[in-house]
Amino acid sequence: MLAKRKMSVTELSEQVGITMSNISILKNGKAKAIRFSTLEKICKVLDCQPGDILEYSRGKM
Repeated sequence: MLAKRKMSVTELSEQVGITMSNISILKNGKAKAIRFSTLEKICKVLDCQPGDILEYSRGKM
C-alpha cells in the first residue's frame, strides 16, 4: 500500500505518529499484535481497509 500511495515509511511514521522501528516491525510481519487505534490511523492515512494491509497466517501459539 505504501508503494501504491507513493508514500515512504518515514512519511507514514510521521502521519500515524509511531516510530520508524515500529512501522518496520509491522511492515516486515514481525509484529505479534497491533492496537486497533494504530491500525485505524494507518488505514486512514493510506485510505484503505485493514484487509488491504493484513494477512492471516497460522503461526505457533
